[in-house]
Amino acid sequence: MDTRAARILLTALLFALGLGFLYVARHTLIAFLFAILFAYLVDPAVSRVERWTRSRGTAIAVIYLLLVLLLGLFFFFVGPRIARQAQRLTEALPSLLDQVSSGNIAVTIGHEHGWSDFTIRQVGAFLANHRKGLVALAQRVGIRLAEVAKEAWLLLLIPILAIFFLKDGGRFGEAALSSIHSQPQREFMEGVRGDLNEMLAQFIRAQLTLAFFSFLSYSSFMGITKVPYALMLGTAGGLMEFIPLVGPLVAALLILLVALLAGYPHLLVLLIFLGGWRVVQDYMIAPRIMGKSMELHPLATLFGVLAGGEIAGVLGVYLSIPVMASLRIFFRRWRLYAEKRRFGPLDDYRLGVDAVRDTPRLA
Repeated sequence: MDTRAARILLTALLFALGLGFLYVARHTLIAFLFAILFAYLVDPAVSRVERWTRSRGTAIAVIYLLLVLLLGLFFFFVGPRIARQAQRLTEALPSLLDQVSSGNIAVTIGHEHGWSDFTIRQVGAFLANHRKGLVALAQRVGIRLAEVAKEAWLLLLIPILAIFFLKDGGRFGEAALSSIHSQPQREFMEGVRGDLNEMLAQFIRAQLTLAFFSFLSYSSFMGITKVPYALMLGTAGGLMEFIPLVGPLVAALLILLVALLAGYPHLLVLLIFLGGWRVVQDYMIAPRIMGKSMELHPLATLFGVLAGGEIAGVLGVYLSIPVMASLRIFFRRWRLYAEKRRFGPLDDYRLGVDAVRDTPRLA
């Protein structure tokens, strides 16, 4: 057999085995990826405390203690209210679903919003005729929620894993670079490392900021306008902000659906608020906070979200965008590396990301 053909076949086989391993171990890898993102989130605070304590381990312990205190205060003051609203909605959900599937909800909503008798009968007949489909949809939603609940153990594992990345992340990166002896390849890996550090650091903080703004906006407006389960829906809307494109749409539909089923009378006002907030968030707040750290086309974003959901469920959806952006960084750096090998040295290339001071070096 030709030696070159044998090398190509061996490379393809190793690549296929690597992909197979990544798929089989995807849940473990997802836990590590979330730990890396969490480490990027708290690294600036750890670095600042380290200047005072002169000890990385002590700084990590101080920041973790502060995070535990802040979370404790949040759940002490806000958590019980969210839990009570979620419990009330859970208790009321079976009867609400029964009213929807039987078509009786059309009468209640129709009288509240001034529908004609003909419209009420048509809507009621439509819901009754699609009873099986509505029940199946509710069951699928329940299964999805159960899958999310099964991954709750990650909330404890991720901060523990992040400690190792915070403490020794820089050493991991240096060890990987030290194994590369070719200067062009080393420059390629250093460029990828620097761009990934910059992108991930900016991305995770921007997403957390956007989620906080959404939680505050949803909860405040719905609390003032007396939307049922306002705090629980606001929390859900803030969490959905982590999923680009799809998340905010699902949050808006969820809020409108719960308000409709609960008999909220001012649905038009709520709809105008949700549309207005989406415009403010997407075109005014997000561009200033996110900058150009992603530079992903909306179609690529949608593909990443759907593919992430197929591969790893809800957790894959959350990780899809940073993974897509990381692949884009690798591809652009590889293209520059190939051009250097073919045409000679070029000026140093950087992605369209604004330089950030104190960029963490976790990888």
